[in-house]
Amino acid sequence: MAKKISKISKASPIKTKKRAGVVVSEHGRAYITATFNNTLITITNREGDAISWGSSGSSGFKGTRKSTPYAATIAVETAIRKAAEKGLKTVEVYIKGPGSGRDSALRAIRTGGLSISLISDITPIPHNGPRPKKKRRI
Repeated sequence: MAKKISKISKASPIKTKKRAGVVVSEHGRAYITATFNNTLITITNREGDAISWGSSGSSGFKGTRKSTPYAATIAVETAIRKAAEKGLKTVEVYIKGPGSGRDSALRAIRTGGLSISLISDITPIPHNGPRPKKKRRI
């Protein structure tokens, strides 16, 4: 005969603290990452807590259409709309990456009703780069 397995009592559900909503002031930051394949935007408050975010992929674009300036515009508009509903009015914009959605994302922020107080390019640039190839021997 098989051993009888003792019944496992129902454990009480784990109680977690419910996180309070993010504190939104009138000033915030918009981080735009424009890659060759996608455009990502995150809107944060001054402390760095995310208020809203969006991407070309989450806006419904697939494949090569994600890398277009139009897809970047749509992604930024949805993120801006969510942030503006919460009370955001001015943003500092930090742009990273070489993608085609850089300029159109800035235009979308301007037309979305937020005023831009700062535009900064934070694209990482190598100061020395990778090790060069070994010298060719003939």
